[in-house]
Amino acid sequence: MDAATAVIPPVLGLIGGFALGFRARAWMESKAAPAAKRAAAAKRGDADREAKSIIREAQIQARAEVLRARETFEASVKEQRRELNETLSSLNKREHALSQREDNMDRKADVLDRKADAIDKKAAAAEEAAAAARESAAKAAETQATAEAKLEKLAGMTRDEARRGLLAEAERDIDGQIGTIMRRRRELAEKDADRTARRIVLLSMQRYAGSQAPDAMVRAVTLPGDDAKGRVIGREGRNIRALEAATGCSILVDDTPGTVIVSSADPIRREIAAVALERLVVGGRIHPQLVEDTVQAVSREMDALFSERGSSAADEANVPVSDPETVRALGRLAFRTSYSQNVLRHSVETARFAGMIAAELGMDEALARRVGLFHDIGKGLDETHEGPHAAAGADFLRARGESKDVVDGVAGHHGEVPEQTELALVASVADALSSARPGARMESGDLYVKRIEALEKTALSFPGVSRAFAVQAGRDLRVIVDPDAASDRDATLLASQIARKIEQEVQFPGQIRVTVVREKRCVEFAR
Repeated sequence: MDAATAVIPPVLGLIGGFALGFRARAWMESKAAPAAKRAAAAKRGDADREAKSIIREAQIQARAEVLRARETFEASVKEQRRELNETLSSLNKREHALSQREDNMDRKADVLDRKADAIDKKAAAAEEAAAAARESAAKAAETQATAEAKLEKLAGMTRDEARRGLLAEAERDIDGQIGTIMRRRRELAEKDADRTARRIVLLSMQRYAGSQAPDAMVRAVTLPGDDAKGRVIGREGRNIRALEAATGCSILVDDTPGTVIVSSADPIRREIAAVALERLVVGGRIHPQLVEDTVQAVSREMDALFSERGSSAADEANVPVSDPETVRALGRLAFRTSYSQNVLRHSVETARFAGMIAAELGMDEALARRVGLFHDIGKGLDETHEGPHAAAGADFLRARGESKDVVDGVAGHHGEVPEQTELALVASVADALSSARPGARMESGDLYVKRIEALEKTALSFPGVSRAFAVQAGRDLRVIVDPDAASDRDATLLASQIARKIEQEVQFPGQIRVTVVREKRCVEFAR
């Protein structure tokens, strides 16, 4: 009982506390409700304002999007309208062009129709004319046959005989006319050609003055004294026999003081023997073994000598040459002769003449000098190179990388190729200037006489020629024709025919002038 009494008061206090707390809370809530309502109303107002702002922004953006979409649509519509207008304009133009073309075609069709009508009319007229012509031809043939039969009876000649007579007479008239035309054309051409050629050749020759001494078949070697002759001969002649055997040359030791003659047809062997002999004499001591060794050493050094001579000649001709094989081939020409003229000196002269002629004609002077220097390089090649020296030289230069102009000029300077270039003609003229000028070359008496006889024999082989004389060392051929057997016009043709035959059958340097003389002399005596 006491325990229950003791619990009740605290419970009642606790209940009263709860009741007081509840009421205090209700009172406090009643006091705070208006403020909360006001805060809620304020938040609701802010939310409304924010919502209205968002709505306005959305409306603005929506309107902007609508405007942009409308502008894009309008631009697209404008572009499509422009393209449509252009298409319509192009179609209108094409339609206009097609209508014009149709009009033109209609006009052309009308013209063609008129032409076809005209052609039909002309064809009909032509058929009528052809029929009339055939009828006339038949009548003419009948009349001609009748006339020919009457003429044969009157003239006593057949038709073939009359035709041959007419042809012979016409041939004589034509030959005479051709001779007259040739003479006139030649006179006109020679006036200009001779004047120009003479000026060019004289200008070239007067600008060049080269000395020329013909090479002999021997070379003299100077000895320091007569005692050196004994060493050269050796005991019982063994030294000189060894030298002759090693070089293939003849060594002549005569009574001329201080001189030994080396003789050989091969200029390279002659040079080797002379140089070897000079070295042996300078050395002082001579015996057969030393002779052979010295000759072999000099033979090996000849390539260097060839290069030296070739390089000097190229420098003298002002022609740059870089290929060693070409320089050596050029240097070998120093030991070659043509009618006693040194071929290397001749090549240098030809190069200079070619350069002068090219300068006068407005051509490439350097290229002309190069062709002139190399034109006879084939004469310095060995026997492995086949063919004439012009063709062999051209093949060699082509293999050494020379230009096509130089190769063609070298190949054609003797006219051995079907097409001659301008450089080949210049080289040919320069070659003739160098070889045919007085004192440049020498030839044997037998060759000279044979050429003179061949020229006169060629002239006498033509009908109507009574006499022929080769004068001026074979440079001028005078032909006398029978005045009763040939006319002046025949003489013109005869000169051309003789010149062509000489070119084909006779070999000669330079050129030969053919002069045909026709003279009728009437002599009477007054007594």
